[in-house]
Amino acid sequence: MRQRYFDSAATTRPKAPGVSEAAADFLDRVCCNIGRGDYQSAYDAENVALEVREKLCALLGGPAPQNVIFTPGCTHSLNYVIKGLLEPGDRAAVSTMEHNAVLRPLKQMERWGVAVDYLPCSRQGELLLEQVEGRLTERTRLVVLTHASNVCGTRMPIEAVGKLCRERGIFFCVDAAQSAGLLPIDMDAMCIDALAFPAHKGLMGPQGLGGLLLTDALAERLTPLIAGGTGSLSDLESMPGFLPDRFEAGTLNLPGIYGLRAALDWGVAQGWENLRRREKRLTGHLIARMREMEEDGLRVLGTLDAERQVGVVSVDFPGLDNAEAAFRLEKEFGIQARCGLHCAPLAHKTLGTFPQGTVRFSVNPLTRFEDIDYLQAAVCEVMGI
Repeated sequence: MRQRYFDSAATTRPKAPGVSEAAADFLDRVCCNIGRGDYQSAYDAENVALEVREKLCALLGGPAPQNVIFTPGCTHSLNYVIKGLLEPGDRAAVSTMEHNAVLRPLKQMERWGVAVDYLPCSRQGELLLEQVEGRLTERTRLVVLTHASNVCGTRMPIEAVGKLCRERGIFFCVDAAQSAGLLPIDMDAMCIDALAFPAHKGLMGPQGLGGLLLTDALAERLTPLIAGGTGSLSDLESMPGFLPDRFEAGTLNLPGIYGLRAALDWGVAQGWENLRRREKRLTGHLIARMREMEEDGLRVLGTLDAERQVGVVSVDFPGLDNAEAAFRLEKEFGIQARCGLHCAPLAHKTLGTFPQGTVRFSVNPLTRFEDIDYLQAAVCEVMGI
């Protein structure tokens, strides 16, 4: 029985062609550190890291390549912003559709005197934009907003919120875990001060690597959470003041960076816009196939519109435990999906699927349309229709 993978919201599979070969090539042929070695292979590796910064900056509309900070992942990037900026007495505002990568750091900050305001969303997971301004106060220092929900794929009005934050002098951080590579992003046009993203989802690169794109204004206000060697200004006992070194202590994930370069090159060769169009068509196909079972009781979450959500579709099975449904889909049909609360309990409360959670199906541009048709037939079998 062939496996059918529908968990790209967790990590894409397959990866872009060439990713694993590039990571292995670094380990087998290069395998050195950067900023530490005075020899050619170290200089070459430094140039590869710079090249990847340049490619990410161009793709995501960042201020400059040095403003691309490599991190162990999107969760780390969000922690760097939340904990590096907020101080006792500050307020932060987030939507009720956020991932625990945002909610849990903020919960920790509440113990230190930071207050958190929640921006309400609709039953479809859409931000109630008309209520946002009223939730912001003169003490609001940071707004964090997911670009697209990891539960139901609903897209958020990033540009409108970014403009409002810029007018109010509030820093704006976007969680692009489900959007980087899959949705057009321009930090300057969207008034984004911090963009947190992973390498292993829409960018189709390796796991264990992420990034944080910062404006100079926000970078100056952030306290580095991790301190240590950078290979630069080693005579100082404090972190260097310039980017990216200020936030890149220790050894970078160079195998991952080499792999990400291959993924970015593949994306450029394919055309990012072409990949986005295909992902949108796949999303529409997935929504349509799941909706055909609504009359039999299957609840399909989100906007149900491929123009307003990414390729993440959650369903709630009628009269059947969702965990059992997910187990049968894998055991009997080889379908790999994600069941539960998806590290986003407030999102499920907003959508009305707490505490039972949902079964989440998610696609990427390399998903096959026939696999979605196969998924629909399998869901029908599990539902007994």
